[in-house]
Amino acid sequence: MDEGAVPLDYETAASGTHEPELRLWLRLLTCTLMIENEVRSRLREAFDVTLPRFDLMAQLDKAPDGLTMGELSRRLMVSNGNVTGIADRLVAEGLVAREPSPTDRRTAFVRLTPEGRKAFRAMARRHEAWIADFFEGLSADETRELMRLLGKAKQSVRGSMGRERR
Repeated sequence: MDEGAVPLDYETAASGTHEPELRLWLRLLTCTLMIENEVRSRLREAFDVTLPRFDLMAQLDKAPDGLTMGELSRRLMVSNGNVTGIADRLVAEGLVAREPSPTDRRTAFVRLTPEGRKAFRAMARRHEAWIADFFEGLSADETRELMRLLGKAKQSVRGSMGRERR
């Protein structure tokens, strides 16, 4: 690649050739992928942790009483098999505990151990700082306006879901 050349991404590839709504979606996708890839890299470098593992621990941090594997898979939008593999590794490392449900022997709850909560919160503090760093080029007013507009876009998407496809 030539020095100073702009890397080709979804948005750049489509510039000028598609409707504004498609270009908007591609810009959102590009921003999401850029941030996600950088977070993945930083989590790996700083903590030797994958993003799915971080995400699972984040869900458990929000649920001190624990979650079932089914609840975790729904929240993370992945299969039970994916969640089970990650949870098994975290259990083996002492970061997560698995306890049988007192009312249903087929169900188990997983929750962060004290060591797991401490490890996750250290990662979460760094993660939050990274995200703030990514958006430091926006003023407080611009951040609020972008949040407002993205909220409106989210409502628009929700409103169109389930409608007949063209």
